Amino acid sequence: MTRQKLALQRGFTLLELLVVLSIIALLAGVVVPKTIEYLDDSKIKTTRLQIEELSAALDMYKLDVGSYPNSAQGLNALVEKPNDGKRWNGPYIRKNKKIPTDPWEQDYFYVSPGEHGKFDLYSFGADQQEGGEGNNQDINSWE
Repeated sequence: MTRQKLALQRGFTLLELLVVLSIIALLAGVVVPKTIEYLDDSKIKTTRLQIEELSAALDMYKLDVGSYPNSAQGLNALVEKPNDGKRWNGPYIRKNKKIPTDPWEQDYFYVSPGEHGKFDLYSFGADQQEGGEGNNQDINSWE
């Protein structure tokens, strides 16, 4: 064979490239939705863990001060000494010494005294509205 014939035989045909691209598209169609589902699950689990950590910090605050911060003081009482915090021994949050936001970049809701206990701590999830399922479910401290 001459060099010209060898040069013409190298490479892939258009049909071969289309078959490979079709296989990649099919795999992406299966893998991407599962990956997004795992990402949503991890955000929900992260929110539950953060609520547990904030609840533990609120309990430490109560041990020192004698009561939970009221709704007006909010979660900021965990990192900044309130005006009436005589026995405050904080900050009660270690990481960056600031209150974390939920995985959807929203502040947690805190009410004290709460309807479901000494305090209610919750996130509305991805949709930021009450109720919902899946990624939009409410995540709270009392369930």
